[in-house]
Amino acid sequence: MSESKGLQITIMGREFRVACPEDEQAGLLEAVDYLNRKMLDIRDGGKVIGLERIAIMAALNISHELLTTKVGGGFDMGEIKRRMNRMEAVIDQAMSEQAKLF
Repeated sequence: MSESKGLQITIMGREFRVACPEDEQAGLLEAVDYLNRKMLDIRDGGKVIGLERIAIMAALNISHELLTTKVGGGFDMGEIKRRMNRMEAVIDQAMSEQAKLF
């Protein structure tokens, strides 16, 4: 198990220090970037004022995205992975047949 270390992050110009295991820092930074972009989009839209309200709207939007990917209307990651594996197999077969030509 990796040890948690403090990581400095910035969201909408505000700095925060959060505890995060070293092996999860890249994922956390990706999440920070995603949240920051969502919040900036909401702020730049001009319809929501105030950091707290922007954060709540971003949380609602992200929650909605998550739920639609989990429930019927969104992406089925398992199906996407299966399709990718099938496409990879087809490509591998086509490439091996091409190699025989040369």
